[in-house]
Amino acid sequence: MKRTLQSGLLVLCGLGLLRISLAGDLCLRYVKESMRPLLIASGCVLVLLGIVGAVLDRKRHGQEYDGHGHDHSRVPRVAWLLLLPAVSLLCYAPPALGAYTASRQPPEPVSHQGEFGPLPAISPLPMTLSDFTSRVRQDRARAVKGRTILMTGIVTPHGEGGWDLTRIIINCCAADAQSVKVRVYGGPVPPADTWVTVTGTWHPGGTLGTGSAAVALDARTVHRVPRPVNGYQDALPLPTTRTR
Repeated sequence: MKRTLQSGLLVLCGLGLLRISLAGDLCLRYVKESMRPLLIASGCVLVLLGIVGAVLDRKRHGQEYDGHGHDHSRVPRVAWLLLLPAVSLLCYAPPALGAYTASRQPPEPVSHQGEFGPLPAISPLPMTLSDFTSRVRQDRARAVKGRTILMTGIVTPHGEGGWDLTRIIINCCAADAQSVKVRVYGGPVPPADTWVTVTGTWHPGGTLGTGSAAVALDARTVHRVPRPVNGYQDALPLPTTRTR
């Protein structure tokens, strides 16, 4: 690969990063919002390096040529493998993490919580999936018993026609993604990857307040909702939401 092609490859990679970082919220499919400025900066640096490399290559007079004037500058052929992801970022952005990823991951372990405060006296009670899991398996006071809970997540089908309400959590980028899941009983199974809000009560199974308790909900209502802005956090949906 000649140096001019190397420079062109750098420019393609940089333009791909800039496209997903500046074109709406594409980059939020793969990284947290706080990482967007770093992606933009990386894209600019790659484009600049590619342009500078191309300019310097044209001005270079000390290259080694054989008797026929051929340029023998080369890099390993494996460098061509960078071409595919670069073009992919420019022409096609892979979809956000969803049911496919979550179905192949075990639920994220929930850290031990020593004490639990009283739950607000509202119904339905909004909760994150992690909070619900902790209450079900660790709260000896069994505060969730009989309460109508409201949770939001994506639909992840599993065997025998059932499904899990899921939130995928990333600490930095898609590579470190983990998932937290709540089994849902009752009603039809929504399409995979659909964002829904579910209200219901704890599904009896095992002993509530211990590790044997089922992390599950008997659904009363299931409503489709837009993807929250904070879709890669196990958090209550922010007031302002955006569709994908």
